[in-house]
Amino acid sequence: MYQSDSDPVLVLALRGVSKSFGAVRALQDVSLQLHAGEAHALAGENGAGKSTLIKILAGVHRPDTGEVLLAGRPVDFHGPGDAWDAGIAVVYQEPALFPDLSIAENIFMGRQPRRSLGRIDRRAAREATAALMGRLGVALNPDRPARGLSIADQQIVEIAKALSFDARVLIMDEPTAALSGSEVARLFTVVEALRAEGAAVLFISHRLEEIFRLCQRVTTLRDGRRVSSDAIDRLSVDTLVRLMVGRDLDELYPKQDTRVGEVALSVRRLTREGVFRDVTFDVRHGEIVALAGLVGAGRTEVVQAVFGVDRPDAGEVRVKGRILPKGSPTAAMDAGLALVPEDRQQRGLVMDLSIERNIGLTGLDQLGRSGLVRKALERGRAADWAVKLRLKYSRLSDAVGVLSGGNQQKVVLAKWLATEPVVLIVDEPTRGIDVGTKAEVHRLLSSLAAQGLAVLMISSDLPEVLGMADRVLVMHEGRLVAEIPRAEATGELVMAAASGKNGFGGKAACARS
Repeated sequence: MYQSDSDPVLVLALRGVSKSFGAVRALQDVSLQLHAGEAHALAGENGAGKSTLIKILAGVHRPDTGEVLLAGRPVDFHGPGDAWDAGIAVVYQEPALFPDLSIAENIFMGRQPRRSLGRIDRRAAREATAALMGRLGVALNPDRPARGLSIADQQIVEIAKALSFDARVLIMDEPTAALSGSEVARLFTVVEALRAEGAAVLFISHRLEEIFRLCQRVTTLRDGRRVSSDAIDRLSVDTLVRLMVGRDLDELYPKQDTRVGEVALSVRRLTREGVFRDVTFDVRHGEIVALAGLVGAGRTEVVQAVFGVDRPDAGEVRVKGRILPKGSPTAAMDAGLALVPEDRQQRGLVMDLSIERNIGLTGLDQLGRSGLVRKALERGRAADWAVKLRLKYSRLSDAVGVLSGGNQQKVVLAKWLATEPVVLIVDEPTRGIDVGTKAEVHRLLSSLAAQGLAVLMISSDLPEVLGMADRVLVMHEGRLVAEIPRAEATGELVMAAASGKNGFGGKAACARS
């Protein structure tokens, strides 16, 4: 167990590990040490090798050279089950739950508690799940099916599943990407408790403030190599960014001054009973409007109703003055709406299809006729957008699933920007992508707004909201409670409105009804 800060126990280590996939060298001579009672950050851009390193520790991949050591002894994991049995639990960036099983069944899949005669003890599973949720401070019904859970709740289930193993090593890959501020704080409290019990935590996050808040050490990867391993108190944010990208990073929020034009999107008294109510706002050409609020406030549900994915019970949506029919994404697209969804893998991409096909999906009628797609046109369109968005790929014919998270997000953006929209709706546009790609996405959004595009952005990243938005709309429990201009927006003001607190000091104008 954990002895002291000066004499920590080595729990898990990599020594000189290399891994290649064909001609691509994902890891080259990487070493890493995880100690009991320590939260250790793994930093690097998308494509730096973080995911490959995690999968080696998790038993998904075996190293080509080098070794994995557990408590000082070499181990050879032949699959994820071996890693789990050794006390290594992983919470991946993208949740992987069985949608038709309950939360309890997902957590205890393959190791359900048993009664006599081998019958599954469902009551024991429910009670154990409730105890795990209580430990996390989250109210989720153990019997609730996983289908329909938000990204935040899916992450919570994955974390609970990892905790259920009483793991000696907990690897957390972007666990906070879709969590609200209060949920992040609660999770960090759990991590501190695990550290106190002697667990080693490997923490991966593109939110650098979280690394400095939670971790004691950070190892940085770049292009598959380890470039540093330092105590966190010896680094600054600027130094860490420089280590990650190999250069000084330009301004992370490159907001351009724009001329705001006519109303492009008008939403009036939009309502879905039990979900959100009486939501009214405008988005004008040339501006970025942020829709802020805590997870569960109804932001994603509002934009899904605006786009026609869900049918509202009341209210209307207009694009450039034209009323859209309810519940029709096709009509929304024809009117010039584009929606980049929160969950890019489940709702934004077809993971088994090629990069070029994914980019072309929104314009199949333009790329061929009689149901036949002209390959040259499809590839040309994809190549053009790959250049515009600085997409990193091997071949456009490769499956989009092989790309890093940041490059997958660029493909989703390319797919929708190719439609030449009037209004671009982006739901958590930088969730789970590295700091360098995040700056590129911000620069793109700012440039698009400067060209006259109307942008509606949902974000749980408060610095992103404050750095990119011309106006901030704040939702609380399904209602639009505040509208704050850029010049008056502060983190305290936005969070006060999002938490439902009164007394905004006169700075926030109440949302129009």
